[in-house]
Amino acid sequence: MRIFAALPVLHAITLFAQEAPATQGAAPAGCLGSGGITGFLPIIAMVAIFYFLIIRPQQKQQKKLNEMREAMKRGDGVVTSGGIHGVVTNIKGSIATVRIAEGVKVDVEKSSLTVREASLESGEPDTK
Repeated sequence: MRIFAALPVLHAITLFAQEAPATQGAAPAGCLGSGGITGFLPIIAMVAIFYFLIIRPQQKQQKKLNEMREAMKRGDGVVTSGGIHGVVTNIKGSIATVRIAEGVKVDVEKSSLTVREASLESGEPDTK
């Protein structure tokens, strides 16, 4: 909902970017001499706002998630994208073996692991 905070700023930029009314003998509105770049200022402002409010935070979140997946080790508690809680027992390349119950192990892609919990000493998932 942070985009609504940027709407007054965007409105102010569009007010300043509007051209003055044409007078007698003035160049037509489509000519370069009548402020050609001012027509693009609102578009440039919108792109900048979308970048800083949507794209950049998403890139940071994705980078943090990738770092978490690379730092994963045996004994870490994890949650898959499907909501299954378990403990990592083995990692081979992009495949992680996750123990979800006693005697039940599942091979999952590391890309499907979304949360890494604190390392569990006993190796058993928390059953609160």
